[in-house]
Amino acid sequence: MTTSTLGAPPRSALGRIVDRVGGGLVQAALVLIGVFWLVPTLGLFVVSVREETANNSTGWWTAFTKPAELTLKNYGDLLATGFTSSFWNTVFITVPTTLLVIGIAAMAAYAFAWMEFPGRDGLFLVVVGLLVVPIQIALIPIAKLYGTLGIFGSIAGVVLFHVAFGLPFAIFLLRNFFAGIPRSLLEAARMDGAGEWKIFSTVVFPLAKPAVASLGIFQFLWVWNDLLVALVFADSGNQPMTKALQSQMRQFGTNVDILAPGAFLSLIIPLVLFFAFQRYFVQGMMAGSVK
Repeated sequence: MTTSTLGAPPRSALGRIVDRVGGGLVQAALVLIGVFWLVPTLGLFVVSVREETANNSTGWWTAFTKPAELTLKNYGDLLATGFTSSFWNTVFITVPTTLLVIGIAAMAAYAFAWMEFPGRDGLFLVVVGLLVVPIQIALIPIAKLYGTLGIFGSIAGVVLFHVAFGLPFAIFLLRNFFAGIPRSLLEAARMDGAGEWKIFSTVVFPLAKPAVASLGIFQFLWVWNDLLVALVFADSGNQPMTKALQSQMRQFGTNVDILAPGAFLSLIIPLVLFFAFQRYFVQGMMAGSVK
């Protein structure tokens, strides 16, 4: 019997060694990359709990040999500056914006994907075209509009701005995901007497959990880390953490004991969110790549 009838020839000893070692090397490389990626975060945390004199004289890594330098006084000083209100302002801006973008975009994406109405394709092209519109060109016109409406400097104004500029990408992302859902599922629901809202809420939206989670992470990070919109539309009483840190940097240029704990607090929430939903994030990014 020939080799072709038995399948591939057996691997050599060297080939088997490469196969066994290769998987371990890849895993080790990935672990090293992950650790290297977290080093700046670790360094920022150590700086945030070190005394100011220690940060000015030595590198943060020396704290591992001098644990007496570590203190929580920096966080107490940070909270004394009113940073707590800025933290809650960030939450009140980011959470409603993310929920509104997901809710509005999901309904619009379902309409573009599965509902027939006049001008549907042309309107979707307009939405896609809005993806290339930069935020900067809308700052002055919307600032004038907010002044007329009396919401300039308020949290509501910041939320509305983020929602308006977050919707084009959100609709584009979810529409492409919804279009990949088998039509037979929707037709079966219609045969059972379900209307469009019932189909959307019980069939389409639950299947889109990975895409919605990916969109939610993107939107949350964009708004949480935003500085430009906050500088223009948020006054001192409604400023988020990014603007508060920027004002501290302008006032105390080298005051690391205030800036480091504030930067770490602004970093840790998105980091926890990403690790908590990374499984859905990966599924959403891979959705549609394999048919």
